[in-house]
Formats: sequence, structure tokens, C-alpha cells
Amino acid sequence: MTTTTSTAENTDAGSSRLARRITGPLLFLFILGDVLGAGIYALMGVLSGEVGGALWAPLALALLLALLTAGSYAELVTKYPKAGGAAIFAQRAFRPPVISFLVGFSMLAAGVTSAAGLAIAFAGEYLQTFFSVPTIPAAMVFLVLVAALNARGISESVKTNLVMTVIEVSGLVIVIVAVGLMLGGGGGDGSRVTQFPAETSPGLAVLGGAIIAYYSFVGFETSANVAEEIKDPSRVYPRALFGALLTAGVVYVLVGLASAVALPSRELSASSGPLLAVVNATGVPVPEWLFSLIALIAVANGALLTMIMTSRVTYGMAEQGLLPPVLGRVLPKRRTPWVAIVVTTVLAMLLTLVGDLTTLASAVVLLLLFVFISTNVAVLVLRKDKVEHKHFRVWTVVPILGVASCLLLLTQQEPLVWAFGGGFLVLGVVLYLVARATGRRGAGARPDSRG
Repeated sequence: MTTTTSTAENTDAGSSRLARRITGPLLFLFILGDVLGAGIYALMGVLSGEVGGALWAPLALALLLALLTAGSYAELVTKYPKAGGAAIFAQRAFRPPVISFLVGFSMLAAGVTSAAGLAIAFAGEYLQTFFSVPTIPAAMVFLVLVAALNARGISESVKTNLVMTVIEVSGLVIVIVAVGLMLGGGGGDGSRVTQFPAETSPGLAVLGGAIIAYYSFVGFETSANVAEEIKDPSRVYPRALFGALLTAGVVYVLVGLASAVALPSRELSASSGPLLAVVNATGVPVPEWLFSLIALIAVANGALLTMIMTSRVTYGMAEQGLLPPVLGRVLPKRRTPWVAIVVTTVLAMLLTLVGDLTTLASAVVLLLLFVFISTNVAVLVLRKDKVEHKHFRVWTVVPILGVASCLLLLTQQEPLVWAFGGGFLVLGVVLYLVARATGRRGAGARPDSRG
């Protein structure tokens, strides 16, 4: 991987109406906080059912698969550091505008649905540990609070993420340290880390587990949508992206090893709170309410970062004429896309009424894989497009392998998930045609009012 240099020294690649306030450390924690989401607190039980005690293997493979697509994001974000992410890359790479619209719409569907699911999780058993409140109203209030923080400013949002990420990681550190103390006291069983379920092919088991584990790395793509708010993105973005993914991968592998050492796979897979079960098995006195609180913060952090991404995708698509221009309006002083924040929050609130979003969440992952395929292909298509600033350049084989990895993961999706994903795409096509027919969309249209 190399950095391409041209004559111009302006790495910002043009002016922006959004404030560039995200530094390297803040971006690193932004990405790390989004990847180390609430899923890891339930992931180990599901993985254990696939691979027994060899939890580290699918996690390591999933990291490698995620790094392939991350390489493509690093090149395109530093080449075109504008809000909108994958939708903007698709617009530049592919002639039919409907392609870029559907890529952006897939990101919106993923973000809004994920936020709704996280809001329901926040208001569910985690919150009920401390307060007995109705789930759906609490979820809606939670989304309003997230929107208020998002609208206040990107600097405030990522600084809040910094605190939440530290707390989130501390829960995983507690697991690792507790099992370390357990081993030091002569407890645990280290031989479990190489044990697979009986009558299971280790290779197929690791692949099946990697498909599940891959979901835990989804979230890094969110950072592409705040590219317009990063200081010196060409230098900062690749370091923060790869550093955060590698850090998350190391933490995941260590938690996987710790979980296998502390508990037999049958007990781990049967637990609805596997990491809490791991800590309890070590005998280290960690209060149960503490883990509930940490999980609550992890969910809140994921929702905040998801809504930041979703609002920036909406803003970026409006700036490029793919959505009504009113969605590109920003607050004059805060310089945040307030209309996009309001609209995406309302949509997420409506989705909380669905209640059970398990299948929808799987469909969202399917849509994200299509987004990743588009991004990997766009890297190759846009190689002929030269820009007048420094940017990261990934090895050509990386996006090719990235496409192959996404296709591999797509083959593992259930028919019902394909049906939901197809439904999202059909809805996107309908909205696109409606926007064209009513004249709300124009090529290259920009908002008339900026306030």
C-alpha cells in the first residue's frame, strides 16, 4: 500500500461547509467505538455453537476479510474526502445515477434500521435493570437525545464517543483480566481453544463462524461519511482506520480465547449473556449491574455513531442531487446537517414500532455487502481519475479480493433475508422514480437556502 502524491498540497481537496474538527485520535476512537459495539457482548455464545472453543479462528479470519474492504475505503476516502461515503464513490464510478442512489439508499436503510434496533436494545433489558419503563416510548426518547447530541456538533459527538468507547473497552478488558487471574490461580482449561464440535469439519466451521464474526467488524464504513469533517484526511484517515480495525481484532481474539478458557462451549453457547457468564465463572467479584451498565453504554455509543453516519449520508446525497436539496441544509453556527438529522431520526423512531428487528438487521448486513462490493469495484474504475492532492493507494489485488469476500458472505444468507433485502432495493427504486417524476431531484442540484 502506498500514498500517491501530485503537485497540489491541499489535502482537503476543496472547501467544505462542514467544520473540520475531527483529529486523528478522535477518528481512531470514533471507528473503534463503532466496531466494538454491543454485538460482542452476545457474539461469543453464538460463535461457540459454530466452532466450539476455537473462537479466535473465525474472529481472526473475519478481521482479514474486513481489512480488504477497508483498504478500498482508505483509498477512496482520501481521494474524495466528502460527506456521503459509498454513494459518492458510486456516483463518480458508474454512469447510471440510479446505482449511486441505491448504494446511498442501502446505507440509509442499514443505518436507520440499525439505530432503531439499538434503541430497542437500549430500552429493553439493559435499561430495565435500572428503571421499569415502557420499551417503545423509551426507545423514541433515546433517539431524540441522540439526535440532539448529533445536531449540537461533530466535535461534541466524537468527544462523547471517546468517553463511551473507553467504558465500552473496559468491559472487555475486565473479561480478559478476570480470566487471566483465573488462569493464574490454576483454574480454566487452555486446551479448549483448539477444540471444535464433534463431527464438524474445522475448515467449514471456521468459515461459518467467520460469517457471523464479520458482522462484529461492520461499522468501520461509517467513518467514510464524516470525511468532510476530518482534519488532513489523506494522512489521518488510513492510520485511524487500520489502527482501529487491528485494535478491535486483537481485543476480539483475546476475548475469544478468554471465553473458551473460562467456560465449556456448551455452557457458553447456552448463555444469553456469555461475557457475564465468563466473568462469573472466574470467581472474580464483578457486580452484575456493572456489566449491564457497560452494555447500555456500548449500545448508546453504537446508536450515536450510526446516526452520525446516516445523517451525513443523507446530507452528502442531497449535496450531489440524489435526494431533495432541503436535506442539505445545515445549522449556521453549529454547521451540522440539521434537516438530515431530523428526517433520519423520525424514520428510526417509526421503525422502533416494528419491535422485532432481528430479520431486518440481517437484511441490513446483506445490503451493506452490496455497498462494499460497489466500493471495491469503484476503486478499480476510478484509478483513471487523477486528483490534485495526496491520497492513499491500495494494492490492486486488495479490492479484487474484497469483492470475492463479499460474494462469499452473500452466499451464506437465508432466503428470508434475501426477500427483505430485495424489498429494500425495490423501495429504493420506487423512491428514485418518484423523485425524478416530481422534479425534486435534479442532476447536480444544490440547496438554495443554507440556513
